[in-house]
Amino acid sequence: MCTRLAKIHFGAGSLPRDCTITDISDGGVKVVAEFLEVPPQFTIIFAPDYSRQCRLRWRIGCEFGAEFTD
Repeated sequence: MCTRLAKIHFGAGSLPRDCTITDISDGGVKVVAEFLEVPPQFTIIFAPDYSRQCRLRWRIGCEFGAEFTD
């Protein structure tokens, strides 16, 4: 298991928000973030030059899992 800081971006017109990646695999991520609404699709920004497109798969409280779609 890894823990690393990242940003989550919900799309045009929104600012990236901080999140914590608590697990990552070739297929997706497990994220902890403290915001109420997570859209069905979003971008996780791991570094300024590295991001992945994601689809929400599940959510329990402030934890959620997403699969990579790119």
